[in-house]
Amino acid sequence: MRSRVVITGALLGLLSGAGALAHHSFATFDQTKETTLVGTIKEVQWTNPHIWVQVLVKNAASGQTIEWSIEGGSPNGLSRQGWKRSSLNAGDPVEMTIHPLKDGTNGGSLVRVTVNGKLVGNPRAEPPKEST
Repeated sequence: MRSRVVITGALLGLLSGAGALAHHSFATFDQTKETTLVGTIKEVQWTNPHIWVQVLVKNAASGQTIEWSIEGGSPNGLSRQGWKRSSLNAGDPVEMTIHPLKDGTNGGSLVRVTVNGKLVGNPRAEPPKEST
């Protein structure tokens, strides 16, 4: 009887973990490319499960201002990297490096950001390179 309980518990643990992995998929972002955005912060949404930053970027060719939606890490994770809720504010001039969306729309995953030329927090580590 005890072994059934242990096996059932193990199976439930594995199944519940699958949902967490699916939630944290970065499949929509092109991890092989980095794009740099220079603009002004419109809005910061410091909420779980991930922060979102709306950035206004002027298109050099057309002069038109384009809004980008950038997904960051969790507030808890960013706090451990030295971020504060007040690290990014509406109106701040920023330079952001992102992994762009694969579909080409104006969005991406935050890699690093500077405000007034100062790096915010500690940038996330690069994934280890595979040995050949």
